[in-house]
Amino acid sequence: MAGRQHRYGVQVVWTGNTGDGTAQYSTYARDHVMSVPGKPAIAGSSDPAFRGDATRWNPEELLVASLSACHKLWYLGLCAQAGVVVLAYEDRAEGSMEEQPDGAGQFTAVELHPHVTITATSDPAMATALHHKAHAMCFIARSMNFPVTVTPVLTVQDATPG
Repeated sequence: MAGRQHRYGVQVVWTGNTGDGTAQYSTYARDHVMSVPGKPAIAGSSDPAFRGDATRWNPEELLVASLSACHKLWYLGLCAQAGVVVLAYEDRAEGSMEEQPDGAGQFTAVELHPHVTITATSDPAMATALHHKAHAMCFIARSMNFPVTVTPVLTVQDATPG
């Protein structure tokens, strides 16, 4: 039985023509705008290592952010279903990309480091185990051809009034 299909349309418009298009590699900007109707646009560029604008999001950052956000969304939903009350969630995700001599490259790994705070009445073992299930369910992580690891840190809120 086939699952439901979902499609995602995004418009990407290059805004980096500085007057002569791509006549010279060094003179055009890598800037672009990503948009979806009804949502704020995202200003993008390439990584500064590839002549991009450091003040704009680059595709590599967006990939790492997508992995982190997908894991978080699955994790929070699973916690809610399991009775684990999450009070705070923060992830400092990191991705590694290897560039080849010819300029091609690929991600070799992404590491998620979620720091989660749960209530004192929540089950810490369950809260930790749900990271594994969230990782197994994450649409984005399941689509990658490189390792995505999750190393959670769990804090249990002090139950005593302060």
